[in-house]
Amino acid sequence: VPAHGDAAAGLPEVRTVVSHEAGLGVAEVASVEGGRTYLLAQDLGESGVDFVARNTALYVLDADDAAPRVLTDAETVDLGGSGITIEDRDAVLVLNGSRGTVQLLRVTSDGAVEALVDDQVEVTGVGVGGGAVVVALTDPRTHGDLALVRGDRPADGGSALVPLTDFSAPLREAGIRPLHELVVEGRDGYPVHGWVVLPEGEGPHPVLLVIHGGPYAAYGVHLFDEAQVYADAGYAVLLCNPRGAAGYGQAHGRVIKERMGTVDMHDVLDFLDGAIAVHDAIDGSRAGIMGGSYGGYLTAWTIAHEHRFQGAIVERGFLDPELFTGTSDIGTFFGEEYTGHDEETRRAQSPQAFAHQVRTPTFVVHSEDDLRCPLSQAERYHLALVRAGVETEMLVFPGEDHELSRSGRPRHRVQRFEAILDWWDRHLPVAGGAR
Repeated sequence: VPAHGDAAAGLPEVRTVVSHEAGLGVAEVASVEGGRTYLLAQDLGESGVDFVARNTALYVLDADDAAPRVLTDAETVDLGGSGITIEDRDAVLVLNGSRGTVQLLRVTSDGAVEALVDDQVEVTGVGVGGGAVVVALTDPRTHGDLALVRGDRPADGGSALVPLTDFSAPLREAGIRPLHELVVEGRDGYPVHGWVVLPEGEGPHPVLLVIHGGPYAAYGVHLFDEAQVYADAGYAVLLCNPRGAAGYGQAHGRVIKERMGTVDMHDVLDFLDGAIAVHDAIDGSRAGIMGGSYGGYLTAWTIAHEHRFQGAIVERGFLDPELFTGTSDIGTFFGEEYTGHDEETRRAQSPQAFAHQVRTPTFVVHSEDDLRCPLSQAERYHLALVRAGVETEMLVFPGEDHELSRSGRPRHRVQRFEAILDWWDRHLPVAGGAR
């Protein structure tokens, strides 16, 4: 909003440097001496809400600039989970999500980009002081540790990280199942990237296809409690990033805009088939499917069109685009930007509209105070399953919201896992009773 200073009162003049017409959604601002300002922002187009798979880029604005200058390529670099850490006036440190990792980048004011950390880790925070750079990170063996970033990478091309802590040693001693990276060629030749977590023993093990939320989010190389719990119970766990996910470029993410439940469904099913083909320890005849939020959407959509699964869990799902608009806290734009502005187009992508085709036993899990995907999404979907004669149960957690599985009350998080494992124990039992 334009404003003017009051010279008589000693107030500085205020000028608008990024207006609404710029079409930028500004996430963070950091200033340095000399009137230079760095911005993290998304280009949301002329509508101001074209957010689907729009990567966050770094911009710089000097005092005499008419408009911000973009420093990173929004097509290939995604700073959406980043903050801005000032290294000096001419360089900042930012975090880039890439193929399940999170890199630490140094970006200069003239647009030079250097990866300081590009290991198989997810950098979650960064601090600068005394000439040193320290990062917080997670990887498949730690929930979170600190490491020093070396100023010069070893000559052998090894890691630039020097570990400073090892907080997760007790976890590893308790038993952590490793991630096995896998790339599967899909039915149309498109590569589907992800990971497999196998339980102990030769198997063959029943398998759970676990679909992430977002959809513009991603599984990564961190220690994931969900996968560990299910693997410990005796299930092989599949985690993949289908088209629509983040970390693989905007084109990868935007391809499902107004086409949800198309190539994204093909990708998760092709990843399942590819994992079964590669890992003899997986019993492809005993498979379950589950997911939360968008993962709940794709689970519900898949079981309406594919009947190979012994059971399904639909959690905090985006299930009815029509009802979502006007009831969700993001309902004014999310549903229509993803599924279209035409009623018939939205209906063609709606799990609610196809619930009558479901045959798979389905467990619907939701939270009472979920404002992102309101409880009505689950209630109407569950009722549709009941009316279709589908074996179904519904569990609602009181006082919880969309973040139940990540930051809900500890007792509810435990009860959620217990309920999920009980469902799978009844519909996809582990041979020999691993539990």
